[in-house]
Amino acid sequence: MVVALPAVHDAFDLPRTELAARALRYAEEAEPPVIFRHSVRSYLFARALADHHGMKAGADFDDELMFLGCVLHDLGLSEQGNGHQRFEVDGADLAARFLREQGVDEEAVTVVWDAIALHTSEGIASRKGPEIALAHAGITVDVLGRGKELLPDGFADHVHAAFPRADLAYAITDVILRQVLDDPAKAGPLSFPGQLLRSHVPAGTLPDWHDLIDAAGWGDRPTTVRPDGPRDERAAESR
Repeated sequence: MVVALPAVHDAFDLPRTELAARALRYAEEAEPPVIFRHSVRSYLFARALADHHGMKAGADFDDELMFLGCVLHDLGLSEQGNGHQRFEVDGADLAARFLREQGVDEEAVTVVWDAIALHTSEGIASRKGPEIALAHAGITVDVLGRGKELLPDGFADHVHAAFPRADLAYAITDVILRQVLDDPAKAGPLSFPGQLLRSHVPAGTLPDWHDLIDAAGWGDRPTTVRPDGPRDERAAESR
């Protein structure tokens, strides 16, 4: 499904700058349709959340930068963006390259890079600048539904009618898994992609936190009860 962009602009009043139009087209051409539609929905939800919180474009946040952060945030799940880093960073790097080619200044590129690289980083993105925090919130609403109760009545239905979900949450999980199963180096054991990979490989294949401590070579031993093993003798002796 190719989105009729002029109609979308009219229906939802998307940013009408030349840069925004180029970014939208770039994402549409690069990404699978289900992911492209998710990217646009994320912006629409982010903008609605900004309205809910009384935030005004141009005064409290840069609407174009928020748009870029949302629309480009999953470039790492495109064929072009599939490198050897976790998909969030691959996507941020590709988006930054695209923006530099458009003559965007480095300060703006940094905001968009952060919005993309941190979009799965719960508790971090929300503490960054408004464009980054709003992009994270809009993306989270679309994937997990967190905060959807703050949207205007009927707004989500309107957005979904224009940009059908097509089981987005599972579809995007499948794309991430295909990438990391082909290249496990993209799924660090403590990362979001690593968490997805862990449930699709034999137990023990991907190290957990305690495995990483044991492999560090410093000889650290547990001092409290561990859920996966007995209490260390030193802890017992201290009682």
